[in-house]
Amino acid sequence: MNQPKNINMNRGAAILTLIFALLFFVLVIRFLYLQTTGEVNGEVLAARAQEQYERKRTIEASRGSIVDRKGEVIAEDTNTYTLIAVLDEKMTTSPKKPRHVFDPEETAEKLAPLLDMENSEVRDILEKDADQVEFGSAGRNISHSLKVKIEKLNLPGIGFIRDTHRYYPNGTFASHIIGYAQREEGTAKTVGMFGLEKSLDKYLQEKDGYMAFEGDKQGFKLPNGEEKIVAPDNGDTVYLTLDQKIQTFLEDAMNEAAEEYEPEKIIGIVADPKTGKILAMGQRPSFDPNVRDINNYYNDSVAYPFEPGSTMKIFTVAAAIEEGVFNRDELYKSGAYKVEGGRIRDHNKTGWGTITFLEGVQRSSNVAMAILAKEKLGPDRFMNYMEKFGLNQKTGIDLPNEANGVFNYKYDIEKVTTAFGQGSTVTPIQQVQAATAIANGGKMMKPYIIDKIVDPDSGKTVKENKPQTAGTPISEKTSKEVLDILETVVSSEKGTGKPYKIEGYSVAGKTGTAQMAGSDGRYLTGRNNFVFSFLGMAPKEDPELLVYVAVQKPQLKDTETGSMPVSTVFNSVMKNSLQYMKIQPTEEAEEETEKAETEVGSELPSFEGESVEAAQKWLQDNKMNAVILGSSNEVSEQYPEEDSRLIANGRVFLKTDGKMTMPDVTGWSSRDVMKLANFLDLELEVKGNGYAVSQTIKKGERVQKNDRLTVKLQSPAGASGDETEESKEAETE
Repeated sequence: MNQPKNINMNRGAAILTLIFALLFFVLVIRFLYLQTTGEVNGEVLAARAQEQYERKRTIEASRGSIVDRKGEVIAEDTNTYTLIAVLDEKMTTSPKKPRHVFDPEETAEKLAPLLDMENSEVRDILEKDADQVEFGSAGRNISHSLKVKIEKLNLPGIGFIRDTHRYYPNGTFASHIIGYAQREEGTAKTVGMFGLEKSLDKYLQEKDGYMAFEGDKQGFKLPNGEEKIVAPDNGDTVYLTLDQKIQTFLEDAMNEAAEEYEPEKIIGIVADPKTGKILAMGQRPSFDPNVRDINNYYNDSVAYPFEPGSTMKIFTVAAAIEEGVFNRDELYKSGAYKVEGGRIRDHNKTGWGTITFLEGVQRSSNVAMAILAKEKLGPDRFMNYMEKFGLNQKTGIDLPNEANGVFNYKYDIEKVTTAFGQGSTVTPIQQVQAATAIANGGKMMKPYIIDKIVDPDSGKTVKENKPQTAGTPISEKTSKEVLDILETVVSSEKGTGKPYKIEGYSVAGKTGTAQMAGSDGRYLTGRNNFVFSFLGMAPKEDPELLVYVAVQKPQLKDTETGSMPVSTVFNSVMKNSLQYMKIQPTEEAEEETEKAETEVGSELPSFEGESVEAAQKWLQDNKMNAVILGSSNEVSEQYPEEDSRLIANGRVFLKTDGKMTMPDVTGWSSRDVMKLANFLDLELEVKGNGYAVSQTIKKGERVQKNDRLTVKLQSPAGASGDETEESKEAETE
């Protein structure tokens, strides 16, 4: 009876054993296959395991910074925050500690003032049917200080996402040079959109790094797990030739002129004529790259050709001198000059009778230039010099969108009007490059604005610019003679450049007043429809700075001339820049008072170690004024130094130990103010001409090294600022 049952059990056991044997065999085969190939369903198991346990964290890189020649930041990445609100009720697990916005009304009431939004706007956002919301542009780029204020409100559901933002710390500062960069829509990538930010984007772009490690399911690193770190590649640092101080002088002066005269345009360039470095460049209207309130996407200094007016006469005279056909004492008849196709007239219509060519340059005579170009040089030779000065081709400056002017040189009258800056067009940067030959001993320097590009991670210089000669259109002898003549344009009573005199420095330069053409091609009429300009170099003996300023269509009052808005910019920028560069004055300052004596005093002894009383007595006996700086009774330093000679009533600065306080500089000349600033190592800014009437550091206030002192000067009552205003006109018959 038990035998069939045992047989069935044995048969079942055999079947199960066979099944398990087959499964084992399949598993073994599968195991061997996996071990051999490392793949399953086409997927590499090692990679899957790596993905299962490997964790990756991004190491953020920064976009490259743009800095001035001394490393002062102009554009950089900075951390900002985006404000968010959590609206999902599921985020709150404890009613006592809500993690979502449960009271939109109260939250809106507290947030709205900080975001500069209406309560209703904020409330509408907080009542949206969404899990999480942002607050638009008002909630982006939140600064750290505003973030702290919002956090102190302890509002449930309100939080922040850290972000990186392109920041321009100086606001409206060389904006058309720098341009701007912004985040691309839908990505976290910052790209250059305009200016150097765009043209140098390949250098400024960053590349994030990462850290990869083996971790558990919660993301924590395993104790003995492997890790891999790829360092971030930060964008390169771009060093410009711009000087932040000189650029600030230019920006401030343009702001002042723009506010007072409301012109269509202002263009300003400051260059080092020995190297071609652009130290400052700006225009009005401008924009703040943080706000991007842009109404003109062109850098007018390089992309705006226009008829330059009489600044072109600089190069006409230089060509005539180089060719030996300019005789400053030769006489000619001013007033009008007939050429085929029209009649050239001087700007006062009638001229000044028979005068010398030197006086013709000083008075900015069109007729003088017409004779030089047509009779003395000849059209072909004259145009050859315009080409040598690079006025018919781009300079190649390292800025985007440089334009080229147009030389209209077909008809006889055009060949003459070009000599005084009418009919043909050039850009401001073309004029600046050409003028470097005048200021630099005949060597014309190519302008550039990028000094070097450096990899901040390795310190390696990726790209570097060096001064480059763009040609030698004239000799050193000619350049010096042109400078001498241009200096008389400013210093002579007959010169149109009288408003550009700067106390203590000899300025060589030329005014320009160019008519503007209307939509019909005819020149506009009216005293405001001009581009007024000045191209000047200083000090004349060895120019260190070249400054070009142009003001288009300023709103002048009946008593004002076109030189007033231009000199507002030029004089301020040139004077402050020379003083900032510690370039010593080259001329004696004007008398301090009408009663000032002019005889030379005795040689100064050394007062160091002497008592203040003894030094004061000696100076008083020798008709000199002591300025005591310090609170001690013993002189530790003096200026001028021992053995110097000083005119009567001159000031001698005596420094003692102890607290240094500011003297009253009212009535001082700018020369004495500059001496004081140099002696005390102060950062000086001088506004106006004449004698000091106000100072930002008051008398008796303590002063320290590098304190900023601004002194306003004013000419004595009755001083004349009249000039001969020039306008350019070529009448055709």
